[in-house]
Amino acid sequence: MKRIAVFFVGNRLMLDDGVGPAAYDLIREEYILPDNVDMFDVGCMSLDMISKVNEYDFMITVDAVDESGSEPGTVFRYRPHDIARTCGARTSLHDTKLADLFDAAALLGYASEGMCYGMQVLNLEPAEFMEGLTQPVADRLPFLAESVIAELVRQGCSIERKDGVPPVSYTHLRAHET
Repeated sequence: MKRIAVFFVGNRLMLDDGVGPAAYDLIREEYILPDNVDMFDVGCMSLDMISKVNEYDFMITVDAVDESGSEPGTVFRYRPHDIARTCGARTSLHDTKLADLFDAAALLGYASEGMCYGMQVLNLEPAEFMEGLTQPVADRLPFLAESVIAELVRQGCSIERKDGVPPVSYTHLRAHET
């Protein structure tokens, strides 16, 4: 059975930058995950997490995206090295990306696979610290959470909803692949 880690990246006190932690809360509230999946509200990715690459077979990050040219609330699905090789737009708002973590871990002989999910934000620089999400991002938060759940299903996980609603077919979920 694959060991899977999901890292939710973002600052809860900076409006839409907190979309990762908000997705973490929503998934914990609504779903029962199997024992082989661990979720982490990490705040910010760092190279201190290199050992996690050795511990997990598959890693997912969930983060805010900005300057993509898309409408706020748009969900993106991309491979770790795709975003790292993109120039121009600030497509990840944090310094260390999953690709950076994989590259550094490879120097130690560690390897894992992964996928990244991001949501285009509206406001990540409030005038003062403010917890919460803007309306277009909050409205699409369930879709982001379901997209992460769909990825876990693609990786062979059996996911249950806490409310007892039968699992939906995740084949209808679409996220932009870049």
